[in-house]
Order: sequence, then structure tokens, then C-alpha cells
Amino acid sequence: MAIGSNHMRAEVGDILFTTKLIDGRFPDYKRVIPESGEHSIEADREELRQALYRAAILSNEKYRGIRMELGDGRLKIQAHNPEQEEAEEEIEVSYGGDSMEIGFNVNYLMDSLGALDGAGASLQVNDPSSSCLIWDADTEGCRYVVMPMRL
Repeated sequence: MAIGSNHMRAEVGDILFTTKLIDGRFPDYKRVIPESGEHSIEADREELRQALYRAAILSNEKYRGIRMELGDGRLKIQAHNPEQEEAEEEIEVSYGGDSMEIGFNVNYLMDSLGALDGAGASLQVNDPSSSCLIWDADTEGCRYVVMPMRL
């Protein structure tokens, strides 16, 4: 192992690992994680993940954007691409707030849902321009933050 002023190198057998200390300040992650959301959504994790997967097939390959439309007890997922192909999925969720549309990169949502262990997923949002907090409805484990995108 070799340690320098802003580098470190470790060698174990055929593996060489090198890292560099990044200059600058670590961002204040607490400002990004919403403490409480105005709108809470409860969904079956696998049903939501599968609906996102199906919609992702026809999303724009470059931006991977999908539109989520929340209504009373339902979530509609829409995707389209430059070839004018469209996908629309609708699932039942526990949501009683006002109607809202919000855009996300579908890959980030699927990755977050894929990391959850339980059967249920909880999502919390404030408005279409603020981040979405995702966690396992059954356990107190990790929480995932997904930033919205404009479509």
C-alpha cells in the first residue's frame, strides 16, 4: 500500500486499486433529501417496477424520460420517443392528493425500486419540480432520492 498527499494505491495480487482525494467541499446532502412530502404514494413495488419497465421500452433512448400522472387512487405512466411511439401504463396506488404530473428518468426509478426488499414501495413528492423520496414500505432501510426532469 502506498499513501501520498492526495493519492492512495493498494496492490493485492493482480489487482491494483488507485484512488485520488477530490479537492472541494462535499455537497450538503441534507438539502437534497426532503424531510416530509405533501403527497404520499403507496404502491406494490413489483407491480410499479414492471409498469415502469414496460413503459421504458418506448421511452427516448437518450433521456429515458417518462411522465407520471397521479390521480385519485391511480398512477398513469406515459412514455414516447422521437419515432412517435407511445406507451401508457396505469396501476392502482394509494394516493388521495390533487392531480399532478411529474417527469423522471425511468432508469433511476427502476434502480431505486429494484434495491428495495419488501413488497411495498412508498414514494413522497411535494410538487413536479422537487425531488421524490422512495423507501421500502415494510422496513426502515435505505431511502432513495430521485430528482425530477422536465419533459
